[in-house]
Parts: sequence; structure tokens; C-alpha cells
Amino acid sequence: MPAVRRAEQVAAAKCVGVHDVRFLGYPDGRVEATLDLRRDLARVIRQVRPDRLVCPSPERSYARIGFSHPDHRAVGSAALDAVYPDARNPFAFPELLQGESLAAWTVREVWIAGGPDPNHYVDVTATFPRKIAALRAHESQTGHMEDLTERLRTRLALTARQAGLPEGRLAEGFRVLDTA
Repeated sequence: MPAVRRAEQVAAAKCVGVHDVRFLGYPDGRVEATLDLRRDLARVIRQVRPDRLVCPSPERSYARIGFSHPDHRAVGSAALDAVYPDARNPFAFPELLQGESLAAWTVREVWIAGGPDPNHYVDVTATFPRKIAALRAHESQTGHMEDLTERLRTRLALTARQAGLPEGRLAEGFRVLDTA
């Protein structure tokens, strides 16, 4: 199954224009917010040096339980810790600087997806077909979901209404953190 999931992820990334996909080797269903995961994420942050990081919410969603997969919450928690304090702190994981020459890096903002308190909305109406294609690329996860498009359209339309967008628009909500 790991090979299938990797191929699906690469295919999904291509659907949305992402060409740099990195796998850290943590097994599906068993990801925990450990120091090792924080170090591995801090490593990638120091390699890529992004201004913005998008991650899943570390909080459980009682409104939409599907956003609360333990792996997603663990990655969200570890990613936030990797942004602050790990990646920016030259004393955190000194092996990254000494052994890999990866200097500290400050991510300027974090966009948390799927959390309970969005403070920023993005109109995704034009890119909705690409989102569906990317989700469909995860065939082992979504192949059985005949109503995926309509379910997602309904949820994103509700989010657009919450954002004050006109009828017929679709939106994603994020909690945006200024981390600089």
C-alpha cells in the first residue's frame, strides 16, 4: 500500500501544479508529533526556505470528523512546532546546521487548513475542477465516493457564504498566522 499511496500523492500533486513532493517515510495511520518528525519538517523548511507554509489543523473537528484524522492532526502539530521554534532557531537540531549546512529559516506565515476558526478565505471556484482531480487521484481513498464532487461543492459553497462571497462561489477557509 505505501507504493500505491506515494504514486497517488505524486499524481494528485501534478493535478495542482506541484512538482516537488517529498516523502519523509512515516507510515500511514501511525504518524505522531515526535521530535523526529519536527526535525524532519524543520529540515525541509530549511532546505526549501518558504515564506508560507500550509498545514492541517492540529485541532479535532467535531463538525467534520474527516478533518480530524490522527495523522493530519499530528502533522499539523509538528509542522507548527517546526515553524516555531525549530526551523528558525539555530540551536534547535544543531545537526541540521553542523552536519547538513542548513541554516535557520523563518517562515513568515502559516495557513492552517480545516481548523475551527478561519480568518482568511480564498475563492477557489476557478480551481475547483483541479481540486476534484487531485482528490480523485487518491483512488484508494476516494474511489468509492460517488458523491465526492457534490459533497465538496456543498461544503465549499457554505464556506464561501461564510466569507461573504457572492452566490455560486466556492471558498476554502484558513487560519492565517503571522509568524515573522
